[in-house]
Amino acid sequence: MGFLQKLFRKQQNQEDTVNEKLNIGIILGSTRQGRVSPQVGNWVKDIADKRGDANYEIVDIATFNLPFLGTSDGTEPGIAEWNEKLANLDGFVFIVQEYNHSITGALKNALDFAREAWNDKAAGFVSYGSTGGARAVEHLRGICGELKIADVRTHPTLSLFLDFENGTDFKPRDMHLDNVNEMLSDVVAWGSAFKKIR
Repeated sequence: MGFLQKLFRKQQNQEDTVNEKLNIGIILGSTRQGRVSPQVGNWVKDIADKRGDANYEIVDIATFNLPFLGTSDGTEPGIAEWNEKLANLDGFVFIVQEYNHSITGALKNALDFAREAWNDKAAGFVSYGSTGGARAVEHLRGICGELKIADVRTHPTLSLFLDFENGTDFKPRDMHLDNVNEMLSDVVAWGSAFKKIR
C-alpha cells in the first residue's frame, strides 16, 4: 500500500471515530431504599433520547454491588464490571442527591473504585435536594477534577419542595427542560473533543 493510501485510510479511520455517536452514561448516585434517582434519571434519559445526538443509558451503581473501598480483596465481580462499563462510556451525566451538604457515600465509593476509566471524559450534573443539590455538586466538581473528568457549567437543580410531590413523586417544572438540553449539548460537545485525544 502506497504512502498516500495509508494516509487516506488513517484519516478516514479518524473521521469514522469522530462521527460515531458517543455513549453517555446517566449515573444514578443513590442506592438507598425509596430513592427517587430512578425517576430523575429516566426523565433525563427521555429528554436525551429525543435529541438523537448520542447513545444514552441509565447506569445504576446499585446493580454492581460494590463493596466499601478497602474492605475487600478487590476480586468481587462487580468491581471489574463497573470499570468495564465506565471504560465503554465517553461521558457522564451524574444524578446527584445532597446528603449533609455533599454527595452520597455510595457515589463517592463508586467514583473511587475506578481511575483511568474516568480520565479525559466530560460530565454534567442534574441534582436535587432542599437547596437543589447545589452544595453536593460543588463537592463533586472537585472530585471530577482529580479524576480528570471535565465538568460542564450548566447544571439543572431540582427542588424537593417545588419539583416533587410529598418529596417522593417527581413532577419537574417546565423551566428545567432548557437547562437539561443545554447541559447535554455541552457534554456531547466536550465528550467529542476528548474522544479525539484518548
